Amino acid sequence: MSATPTRPRTILHADMDAFFVSVELRRRPELVGLPVVVGGTGNRGVVAAASYEARRFGVHSALPSAIARRRCPHAVFLPGDHAHYGEVSRQVRAILDRYTPLVEPLSLDEAFLDVSGALGLFGDGPVIGHRIRDEIAAELGLGCSVGVASNKFVAKLASVEAKPVAHRDRVEPGEGVTAVERGREQEFLDPLPVRRLWGVGPATLEKLSRIGVSSVRDLRLLDRVVLEHALGANLARHLAELSVGSDDRPVEVDREAKSIGHEETYPVDKHTPAEVHRELVRLADAVARRMRDQGVAARTWQLKVRFAGFTTITRSITTADHVDRAAEIVDLVAPALEAIDPTPGVRLLGLSGSGLGPPSTQLSFDDLDPSVADATGATDALDAIRRRFGEGAIGPASTVVAGRSQVVRRGAQQWGPDLDDPPPWDRDRG
Repeated sequence: MSATPTRPRTILHADMDAFFVSVELRRRPELVGLPVVVGGTGNRGVVAAASYEARRFGVHSALPSAIARRRCPHAVFLPGDHAHYGEVSRQVRAILDRYTPLVEPLSLDEAFLDVSGALGLFGDGPVIGHRIRDEIAAELGLGCSVGVASNKFVAKLASVEAKPVAHRDRVEPGEGVTAVERGREQEFLDPLPVRRLWGVGPATLEKLSRIGVSSVRDLRLLDRVVLEHALGANLARHLAELSVGSDDRPVEVDREAKSIGHEETYPVDKHTPAEVHRELVRLADAVARRMRDQGVAARTWQLKVRFAGFTTITRSITTADHVDRAAEIVDLVAPALEAIDPTPGVRLLGLSGSGLGPPSTQLSFDDLDPSVADATGATDALDAIRRRFGEGAIGPASTVVAGRSQVVRRGAQQWGPDLDDPPPWDRDRG
């Protein structure tokens, strides 16, 4: 990061307010004003989003659902619906695109916008921020907070200041749009708690507290030698730059995924090789399908196994070719999984592919083998059937239970299992 931007910018950070909860409340208006939690509803789940009424009781995203229930026993817990949130996110994105082609999505519910070239057409940054908020509210019935600043870092911090605040006894409405004028970044940053800076997690916060740093101003005025001694040279340099609002990163319109994967936490632990192999087949089928949809394949595959006691093992396999077919992925990863004893109880299984690139198409002697051509044709046929009849219409034979294919759906299990009862194919375990 350099201290001086190459040209003046007006950056917006648009962040939806309690997005998943707000989307659910459109479908369940009778729950408006109640403490509502969206995420994994089972004891092994985590909170994806909490209404501001639930936040009054200390419930927040990433909190284990079991703890959230203890903190707010009267909260209404709803399972997440990733597909629906994705559709609403696309509607929000369409509104953002009206103001600039320079939109960088960070997740389903937040994005950066560079509106530097749109000021003459729509007004200054705060005016555009209010217009975006008004249109999202009018067309989608959702709340959005917007930060406006000369760079991405300060704009993101400003959007937090614009949000509603949950106090123990009330929910205080936010400003909606918070703008930091160019040249007044330091005035805005100095009073903020140092934990708000990117890279300050619990461990770093504790180290800073030991040397008397609690605010951004404390950090900015601290001798660099002292900071480097406490944190190391790289982190010290990073935080020192942030403390003066230094950030020259442009808004990146095309952010390519570095990896594609999926993981699931199970309501009932898996204890046998057959069980975990079946789950590997399901995960490989889902990840391969997503890769083909995006026209990419992976060279490196990582397996993640978490046991009942939260011990986690990872294994990585790299191949010369870019792979995007489930059967090939299983062949690559299965030996690593078979070498891991599942009898202590597998709580979570994950699979991800990285080193993304176009699928390998180099002609080899294998291409003369009819079975290889048949496999490619079968994969194409499977994709076509799912596009026409839905994801659950067909799947690997080993995942079919009671006549239904137990395929992985994108977004499923993102926040843990929704029910503590075992799924039908596990109920025979007693």
